[in-house]
Amino acid sequence: MRYWVSLIVILAAAYFCSPWLNRHVPSEYNPFTPLVITDPPNLITRYKLRKLDNNPHECLAALERAQTEGAIQFSNAGNMGGKCPLTDPVRVRGFGDVALSSSYLASCRLALSSAMFVGQVAKPLASQELGSRLVKIDHLGSYACRNVYNKPDARLSEHATAEALDIAGFELADGRHLTVLKQWPQTGTEAQYIHTLFTESCPFFGNSIGPDYNAAHANHFHLGMRWFGFCR
Repeated sequence: MRYWVSLIVILAAAYFCSPWLNRHVPSEYNPFTPLVITDPPNLITRYKLRKLDNNPHECLAALERAQTEGAIQFSNAGNMGGKCPLTDPVRVRGFGDVALSSSYLASCRLALSSAMFVGQVAKPLASQELGSRLVKIDHLGSYACRNVYNKPDARLSEHATAEALDIAGFELADGRHLTVLKQWPQTGTEAQYIHTLFTESCPFFGNSIGPDYNAAHANHFHLGMRWFGFCR
């Protein structure tokens, strides 16, 4: 009983203090302001992202703000039926000046998390660590109506709901093409870039799965929205 009373008091205090918070607290620490694409992936940001799962209109508004700011290019894909239906998916076509090997279907939250990861980590890290701009991301797809590892008795994959993206490689402005398969077992700055990308992806997604997890992920990073903080 004491727990619930304390929780109600805290929530009430936060509600009545929200005008002050909106004026004085930065967006990344304010649970009452809309998500901003440049917000770092702290607990408040994750809370805002989770809330968007139940509010597709607000999620789309956040994506549209990000598109206006040049962080992502997307279009509405329309609902899909069949064995693996999709509600309010979007088609991601690029991340600002970073192109894609092809467009892909994504849930709204996957699109937002991906844009945040590319803008806050993948792009600046390439310039800082490799001395060249990131210009393209190669991926193996997102939406696929199947079970995990295509096993008939397994649970439905995140790919069946367009909540995961498999990233295989990165192309730089100086012509270099880095791949997870080639660079992961190596040493040096290029390998370090790939390893750092994977480590830094974890706070942006519910799960990040890479080559050290199993052989099925030897050539790509699986970046998905399920769970919380699973990074292997």
